[in-house]
Amino acid sequence: MSDPLSSPAPGAGASPGVTWSDPERERAFHAWLGGIAGAHGLDPATVRPASADASFRRYLRVDGREGSRIVMDAPPDKEDCRPFVKVAGLMADAGLHVPRILAWDEPQGFMLLDDLGRQTMIEVVERQQPSANQPLYLRAVDALIAWQLASRPGVLPAYDEALLARELSLFPDWYLARHRGVTLEGKRRETLDAMFRLIVQRNLASPTVYVHRDFMPRNLMMPASPAEPRLGVLDFQDAVHGPVTYDIASLMRDAFLSWDEEFVLDITVRYWEKALKAGLPVDPDFGEFYRAVEWMGLQRHLKVAGIFARLTLRDGKPKYLADAPRFIAYIRATAGRYRELAPLLQLIDEIEGAQGVSGYAFGRI
Repeated sequence: MSDPLSSPAPGAGASPGVTWSDPERERAFHAWLGGIAGAHGLDPATVRPASADASFRRYLRVDGREGSRIVMDAPPDKEDCRPFVKVAGLMADAGLHVPRILAWDEPQGFMLLDDLGRQTMIEVVERQQPSANQPLYLRAVDALIAWQLASRPGVLPAYDEALLARELSLFPDWYLARHRGVTLEGKRRETLDAMFRLIVQRNLASPTVYVHRDFMPRNLMMPASPAEPRLGVLDFQDAVHGPVTYDIASLMRDAFLSWDEEFVLDITVRYWEKALKAGLPVDPDFGEFYRAVEWMGLQRHLKVAGIFARLTLRDGKPKYLADAPRFIAYIRATAGRYRELAPLLQLIDEIEGAQGVSGYAFGRI
């Protein structure tokens, strides 16, 4: 074993590139990191930004004698790390490649984690050659099935009617009212509410398993070691117990990446075949299963359009709303496929000022 890293030079704790809006939190961070540096072989002078996400969390990278580590900075007044810790344990027990929690200061919201790598799945996909990505997506499918097979009722929060409806409300509250400046009243609001009730009803009809809730290439990591066959899984703290259709819909109808129908069907049917063989509760008729995936995806797209508007308008993160056209295209495509959703399609087209869309719209936007 290598000798522990020496203490940083005076002033090294300034962490070039890492900015702090709260000087008191900055001091607390350096005191915490300095306190664990010896035990974990860390060099506090090497702290630099790693990534940020759509929440109030951010991630820093720090070098150590056994390679780099990740530090989660999650202000406790804004983020609760306990679900992250719980789900990380469940996923590790299920055989998924997730970061180990090496140190955690729960009161202050600082956590030291394994560094799973520096490249996400979305950074290596061949966007212009969908079929070339099949092996990579099947690795994601394998991780998803392992996660779903570990499911037990009563362990994670239920993805129930109240939560599904609350998520859908983000669309009229943030995307329509705050972003588009449209407040639905009277018949139009009644129409949207009726559509939402129908969407929730269809989604609740699906059997339930563990749901990552944001299972997509941006949250999957390419392993740092060639000896590691599994993709790393991140951003799992909002996991719930809900429809078996959710995570495959999230994977193939990505928030940041669109595929044509042929590739979406190819991976979805391969997931379905693997899930059936593994004994997961997917519909034995692929046509019925695929329709359920579409209805689940519709709920997600309405929700995410609202979330992305909120991130831009409330949290000052404008890059998210730039992907809104992708979600509107997903919503139109699904609403155009089902007669029951015709009122929703008409409403969306009135608001967006566009013509209806026929067939699927998974093409690149």
